[in-house]
Amino acid sequence: MLKIEDITYSVEGRPLFEGASATIPTGHKVGLVGRNGAGKTTLFKLIRGELALEGGDISLPSRARIGGVAQEVPSSSTSLLDTVLAADTERAALLAEAETATDPHRIAEVQSRLTDIDAWSATGRASSILKGLGFDAEAQLRPCSDFSGGWRMRVALAGVLFSQPDLLLLDEPTNYLDLEGALWLESYLVKYPHTVLIISHDRGLLNRAVQGILHLDQKKLTYWTGPYDQFARQVAERRAVLQAEAKKQDARRAHLQAFVDRFKAKASKAVQAQSRVKMLEKMTPITAPEDAKRVVFTFPEPEELSPPIINIEGASVGYGGPPVLKKLSLRIDQDDRIALLGRNGEGKSTLSKLLAGKLKPLEGKFVSSSKLRIGYFAQHQVDELYIDETPLQHLQRLRPAEGQPKLRARLAGFGLGADQAETVVGRLSGGQKARLSLLLATIDAPHLLILDEPTNHLDMESREALVEALTEYSGAVVLVSHDMHLLSLVADRLWLVKGGAVTPYNEDLEAYRRMLLAGDEDVKIAAKTVEKPKKISRDEMLSLKAEVRKCEDRLTKLNEMRDKLATKLADPDLYEDARKGELETWNRKYAEVMDALDRAEALWLTASEKLEGAA
Repeated sequence: MLKIEDITYSVEGRPLFEGASATIPTGHKVGLVGRNGAGKTTLFKLIRGELALEGGDISLPSRARIGGVAQEVPSSSTSLLDTVLAADTERAALLAEAETATDPHRIAEVQSRLTDIDAWSATGRASSILKGLGFDAEAQLRPCSDFSGGWRMRVALAGVLFSQPDLLLLDEPTNYLDLEGALWLESYLVKYPHTVLIISHDRGLLNRAVQGILHLDQKKLTYWTGPYDQFARQVAERRAVLQAEAKKQDARRAHLQAFVDRFKAKASKAVQAQSRVKMLEKMTPITAPEDAKRVVFTFPEPEELSPPIINIEGASVGYGGPPVLKKLSLRIDQDDRIALLGRNGEGKSTLSKLLAGKLKPLEGKFVSSSKLRIGYFAQHQVDELYIDETPLQHLQRLRPAEGQPKLRARLAGFGLGADQAETVVGRLSGGQKARLSLLLATIDAPHLLILDEPTNHLDMESREALVEALTEYSGAVVLVSHDMHLLSLVADRLWLVKGGAVTPYNEDLEAYRRMLLAGDEDVKIAAKTVEKPKKISRDEMLSLKAEVRKCEDRLTKLNEMRDKLATKLADPDLYEDARKGELETWNRKYAEVMDALDRAEALWLTASEKLEGAA
């Protein structure tokens, strides 16, 4: 149980918590929500002990382990699989001790603990987590340094999920996941055996994967049972009741005060007047809650073009080698709302770049309206803003002839007020940077707006405002997003990008979600083009050989464990009635080791085949 009792904490003199308390039951999955800047990430640091409380106390059961995704993502030459296995430091230490321990009692303790933490099935569990986050068997054997920062963040997430801390703290974990990874994480968290506290603005995740909502508001914490939609409804009802009560109290107070003002000087009414003064003094003020500041997006309206605005026939597209997508025959009209579905790496971003004109077709026809303007937003563009310039300076570069009042009005239309307009980008929040990037993408009133993960770093209110803006927008929209709530409200057409092809997906998003969670592979994947093998460098060859050696070492250790357990099980005394419980334990250990052996042999075969292919 996580107990937060009467905590107080301030940042630079600004109170974030004042007498805040909450209790999270053991094993519960809870979403932590609140406005941007309210102190959600600070609360995580206080729980981990990285910051010192000014007052109050945060307590957990003794020896409870707290885990979260590390800020420093792994980038070493260690394979993804071994990086994740190493994240469970207790398992690694016990396995090392099992190799050297000589005291029979300690050996028994070590073996018992290894069984308790499911050590023998570790390789399979680590591999399964990596697969769920988008890494196939081949990728799992590659070094972390082969992958970009976003992918390494997935490895860091896999590591903390594998280590299974007693309290798992996750801060916006879906920001670096695609739809498939986000859905997998949802299903994983539902089955996670310990307590989870997750900061997220993903409405689908908060509706399907948590049992309660911890609301940080006005420096206080309130725990609400149930998913996010139930919480939002209850908060709205509570707000309405408080506003009505405050209004009634104001009317009652005004009535009492009017009596006092009228009769306080009259001797015959003095007693009644004094009585009403006391009533006024005893009335506890009911403060109506402040309405959340409304966030807006104002997309400029494009003129109407004759359909279609884009027509593609028999096109293929790629990056110089074999085409990523082939035989594309697609049409987009100005009233289309299209969501791109498909696993990471299948070509959603490639298609987006083709539609945006950032990639040219390798063959086939690509015809677009001569007056077509396209707005393109991708998450990496947020990182390409000029960090030493203000949002106002960004707009002045694009619109040098426009006066400051109009430029400031444009910024205000995307929720960037006077203060943010003059603040350098490097000091803006992630959500403010995202809103600036959306403004830059739409400033020319595009007829087609292509959005690749637009909701990353946007809070709940901003996401709802984006839905409203896209609903009213008169241009075409092509969306790539892990936010199923956004997709379900905006998209009316679904395109599946898979196996080098783009085809209409005729089911709904819920059917697609079920298909992904079931691991369905109904859509046939086109055979991959056989490439001429590239010459492997000496370093790559050494890395492959090292991976094979690691797999062989793992097999050797598991075989030794199997032989020891087989010897133990060969002891006739073990089968006496008095020792049946002990026999069940050893049989379970033996089954776990055999399962781990099967998985280790599969990984060894994959590594060996890769080495043979390179040789």
